[in-house]
Amino acid sequence: MTSIFNHPWFSSLFADPNIQSLWSAEVQSLHYRKFEIALVQALEKHGFAADGMGQKAAAQIMCAQLDDAQLARATAIDGLPIPNFVKQMQKAAPDCADAIHMGATSQDVMDTALSMTLVATADLLLERISGLITQLDELAAEHGGKRLVAQTRMQAALPITVADRIATWCTPLQGAHTNLTNMHLKIARLQLGGAVGTRHAFKVKGHAIAQEMANTLGLSENGVWHSDRSQISTFAGLLSQITGALGKIGQDIVLMAQQGVDAIELSEGGRSSTMPHKSNPVLAELLVTLARFNAAQVSVLHHSLVHEQERSGTAWMLEWMVLPQMAEATGSATLVAKDLCQKIKRVGSSS
Repeated sequence: MTSIFNHPWFSSLFADPNIQSLWSAEVQSLHYRKFEIALVQALEKHGFAADGMGQKAAAQIMCAQLDDAQLARATAIDGLPIPNFVKQMQKAAPDCADAIHMGATSQDVMDTALSMTLVATADLLLERISGLITQLDELAAEHGGKRLVAQTRMQAALPITVADRIATWCTPLQGAHTNLTNMHLKIARLQLGGAVGTRHAFKVKGHAIAQEMANTLGLSENGVWHSDRSQISTFAGLLSQITGALGKIGQDIVLMAQQGVDAIELSEGGRSSTMPHKSNPVLAELLVTLARFNAAQVSVLHHSLVHEQERSGTAWMLEWMVLPQMAEATGSATLVAKDLCQKIKRVGSSS
């Protein structure tokens, strides 16, 4: 078993196909193509490439057949896919070969693709979180007047209503939604620094070329950030905030569903292989698991902040290993939470 997200059995619990698609090799290579096309077009506009080169590059690069096997072999040698990717694009577009990737570096391509992926991921998560808040509001409208016994430090405290409990579920989600909305502007950014972050190949036109590319790609131009990974780690922290908020819901429901407490009733639970009387709150438990997984992964992304000098291969590779899994864990948690909310038949007491 190499990944729980792709396992033939366990992926039914953990996977989020939509998030997987956003981070897939196919979508990443599409982002790479868009970067190279935007670069050639910007070079043409500012006199670094011949007239008509941008249009030719767009047609030829988008139609180029990518040899994935060759790309994999080269990645094992180069440590990243871009050198061979560029070589294949130049071969597919010989008329534009000198302009393709001119003045850029591998990290420019991959970090810009990462920005585009984070934006798409954030958009999907924002939509799902909004839906979850609506579901919780509907639960509060239906069951909010019923009574619960508040639990402080796992001990019975004072009476509250179901609406009081649901409010403690909604508030962190609303905060996460606000933070992710604000983060959206900070992650939608072009990376174009060239070999060492100075854009030296573009002379005095570096900012203008970057701005042109950003406009084409729907991103912002906020300078060079290839060794500043603070926004990446902040985004990872937001993923953990989202799964943490959902994990709190899951943990509460696990405790409320205990036999003898019976403060909640679910329409469906997990079966035991030996105890037929059990109905395990599997979805609620899964929310806790995903929250704890992301909480642990955040520390790895904080290690990637240590980007020595002008570029770090070591820190960069950590992001490749961890960030896609955190994104999928977060997406999965939103799907699980939606399913769990739909399975709540009763919460609280009518007496």
